[in-house]
Amino acid sequence: MQVVNQVTPDMARAMAFFGGAEDGPFVMVNLLKFHDRAKYEDGDRGLSGQEAYMLYGEAVRKLVEGLGGKVRYQGRVTGLMLGEVEELWDVVALAEYPSLEAFRNMAMSPEMHAIEHHRKAGLAGQLNIRTKPGEGF
Repeated sequence: MQVVNQVTPDMARAMAFFGGAEDGPFVMVNLLKFHDRAKYEDGDRGLSGQEAYMLYGEAVRKLVEGLGGKVRYQGRVTGLMLGEVEELWDVVALAEYPSLEAFRNMAMSPEMHAIEHHRKAGLAGQLNIRTKPGEGF
């Protein structure tokens, strides 16, 4: 299995994701890897990558909650018991969204556009994994 961190999806992947069938609430698993120093387009602001991302994270939490979702968990990665990757992610975050449409509306909103620069400055890469609860959970 090849693992590739990215900061933004290519257009084909974004269109396939957002064009998928609406099937109700889901949880997005975010595996986050930060730059040591934030990389803003206008220069160094004296922040670590994680500090820059947390500016984005606090603002996006409010957006998620405003659309009826919840940030379910956020924690620092401290070890790996099974499997193998070249480098561990720094943080895992779980966010629940009420629908694909709500997620799409948030992603395309002016409010998201206004904070996106913190995300891009802080992230070296990430994985976003959309999940649905299985039976019995």
